[in-house]
Amino acid sequence: MSFFFSWLSVYFKLPFVQQMVASAQEIRDREIEDYTRDNIKSMAVRLGEMQAQLVRLDLLGERISKTSGVPFLKNDTKVPPEIDSKSDAGAEAKDAAQGGPLVRVSSQKFLANLQRDIDRLSDAIALQSDNLTVLESQLIERRIQTSLLPTIPPINARPGSKFGVRVDPINGAIAMHEGVDFAAEVGTPIVAAAGGVVTFASFHRQYGNMVEIDHGNDFSSRYAHMSKLEVKPGQIVKRKQAIGFSGNTGRTTGPHLHFEVRFKGVAQNPARFLQMREKDADAIVSEGRAPAASPEKTPAG
Repeated sequence: MSFFFSWLSVYFKLPFVQQMVASAQEIRDREIEDYTRDNIKSMAVRLGEMQAQLVRLDLLGERISKTSGVPFLKNDTKVPPEIDSKSDAGAEAKDAAQGGPLVRVSSQKFLANLQRDIDRLSDAIALQSDNLTVLESQLIERRIQTSLLPTIPPINARPGSKFGVRVDPINGAIAMHEGVDFAAEVGTPIVAAAGGVVTFASFHRQYGNMVEIDHGNDFSSRYAHMSKLEVKPGQIVKRKQAIGFSGNTGRTTGPHLHFEVRFKGVAQNPARFLQMREKDADAIVSEGRAPAASPEKTPAG
């Protein structure tokens, strides 16, 4: 239609036809400008929302990293300063005085720049989401490994003879006590100090009825002098799961539980594990070592 009227105005040199063509073109230009402005507004709002989402992901990752000690890579992607998330495509505050000559810029170019920034932020959000997923996996793995350290008391009873050199209660010789004794009546429930796999559940000449659990990472625990066993070799047990009852079997002077913790087969002081805080357990798991020795009191008889 525009081409037809343009041809008429040129052919017949009709002013009113030229005015009609100009008016139609002006209306079309306004419609395109309004449409473009609306698109710019919506894209600018979306850009601001995406930046806010990226900031939230960064803050969440930093908080989790500080709490857990697991490193988190912060993203440095920023929205260009000319784009404000709460403005209309970078307009200044409405109550501020503004002015200056009208110098139009290409709407298509501006839209292309906005789309480029949106794509860039979209990639950054996807990257941070992946980083948080990795961080979550590391935390889950760390929590699982920490739960495999024997850090909870295996019985609800008062500890008696401690770990260390002592006078043997049976023959009176100086001997090494490789665990902690818990004075308990026969039949007191015993639970696993950590999750793992039962490697031994039978009678031992000195330990009596004994259960040994492999916790992985070269850690294991032993529960001796039991009256009854509730697990079998090869069985997977969970932390705090019942494994038997205290007794008076094996080399003993009375009913109690003898509890040992071993690292690479070497006896460790169970008290260091039972008093361990969660962050200390995390450090031991991450470094793959036995807990550091601390000053011991003279072992009680």
